[in-house]
Amino acid sequence: MRNVLLIISILVAATAWAQVPPVPDPPRAVNDFAGILTAEQTQELENTLRAYYRNTTNQIVVVTMTDLGGLDRAQMATKIGQEWGVGDAEKDNGVVILVKPKTASSKGEVFIAPGIGLEGVLSDGVCSHIIRHEVIPRFKQNDYYGGISQACYVTMGIVSGEFAYTPEELNADEDNKTAETIVSIYALLLFFGGGGAIAYNKQRNKERKWRTEWFLFGTGRSAPPPMPDSVVAHDDSDYSSSGGSGSSSSSSSSDYSYGGGSFSGGGAGGSW
Repeated sequence: MRNVLLIISILVAATAWAQVPPVPDPPRAVNDFAGILTAEQTQELENTLRAYYRNTTNQIVVVTMTDLGGLDRAQMATKIGQEWGVGDAEKDNGVVILVKPKTASSKGEVFIAPGIGLEGVLSDGVCSHIIRHEVIPRFKQNDYYGGISQACYVTMGIVSGEFAYTPEELNADEDNKTAETIVSIYALLLFFGGGGAIAYNKQRNKERKWRTEWFLFGTGRSAPPPMPDSVVAHDDSDYSSSGGSGSSSSSSSSDYSYGGGSFSGGGAGGSW
């Protein structure tokens, strides 16, 4: 019992002391600590997110990391948002999009964490749908810029009210999760049921397989939503990126700063 309590204490302490990246100085919208974006991609996305921030006061911050420091994706994204103060202190209208790229020894991780003031429009279900349908399919093709930019564009459109997922689309995600759970349970039953159960269900497996494949793969979005009309990437003379390291130089960042927004742990993520 003492050993168990000791292990729990160590884990709690490790989580409490886990460090998030230091607050960028000057503040930036795109913080590519993992080096998965080119300098041009970083600057284009930075310009777009800054323009959106100036037009709406909503603040979306992208952070890529090679390691999550012992935290899970939700904890790290929430801690970054809280400790950096992403979003306005009164509106709590920040969003953190966290990406840990896939490596030979670890799976990729992504999480969208909305500030408290945006949890209503960016519900867990909405964030999950963005991750499952707009982001991970692109990441699986090693298109990190495509996945990140699409996550930003869709998030901007939803928060600005220019785009919304239908209840049918969100419900399909819940149905898919249920179907996946049923398939997993059924597979375990077959595994532990012995040869008699396998023989008895052989024909039914074929029928279930067909129905499950139709159910899982026949209900997704066929195309991503368009980029919001109010978001236009343009040249921002106040920003320049050195690319690939999460660092940048800026002649003036007075128009962009973190405002002390709060996060409560909402959002959703995924892995690949």
